[in-house]
Amino acid sequence: MTEAEVIFDIKKVTKKFQIKKQSIQALEEVNVQIMKNQFVALLGTSGCGKSTLLRMLCGLDSPTTGKILFKGNPIFGPDVTRGMIFQGCTLFPWMTIIENVAYGLKEGGKPKTERLELALKYIDDIGLTGFEKVYPKELSGGMRQRVALARALANNPDVLLMDEPFGALDAQTRGNMQDLTLQLWEKYPKTVVMVTHDVEEAVLMADSVIVMNAHPGSVKEIIDIDIPRPRNAKVKRTPGFIGIKRHATQLILEESIKNDMVIHE
Repeated sequence: MTEAEVIFDIKKVTKKFQIKKQSIQALEEVNVQIMKNQFVALLGTSGCGKSTLLRMLCGLDSPTTGKILFKGNPIFGPDVTRGMIFQGCTLFPWMTIIENVAYGLKEGGKPKTERLELALKYIDDIGLTGFEKVYPKELSGGMRQRVALARALANNPDVLLMDEPFGALDAQTRGNMQDLTLQLWEKYPKTVVMVTHDVEEAVLMADSVIVMNAHPGSVKEIIDIDIPRPRNAKVKRTPGFIGIKRHATQLILEESIKNDMVIHE
């Protein structure tokens, strides 16, 4: 890999939170590089700092020490080059689906005709043509997450950051969203960083799985997923997938045990 292909360069990043008079260390000495158009999953136990690190990549938070470079430059806050999708529904309830998808384009100054044309294209990509004038409350949870995905993609960001985007969905809907996300990532190549607790989801979707140590979070191991693409649910039955999943599960189990020991001390 050449230096020009490095999208995020995370160097000796630590993060501490001050809660009343107590200092809580969320991250400790995180060092990792994320490359252009790479799909990366951040995997770890609850409280290991996965979402904290993702928020710093977005620019919603900043390191206590160390630095994060985006394309070689410091991050000073959120911008349209880094789209964020949260677990909960973040659609504007007073806007229709097409208005939600076109919102960022409107804020970016795109002419009305162009932004509506782009919004319709992405609505078609997520399979919701015919729902353009529907409001979010009239959609299922899975459909709302589809719209959130379309809204993020419509802005054509360089990076898509996803914080447990499918965590609140039932198993079947979650599987459908995984498939859709992979299809759209292959259609519109971008750097993706996704936080998940689900080992199977991480191995299915990612090129690289960053397994994090329990609190305070640091990189325990980076697993390169060498399973050919395109991938779908059928790959879960292959020996390669099963072996990688077993290894990642063992790493998480080790950290869960350490976490439980700390809690009960």
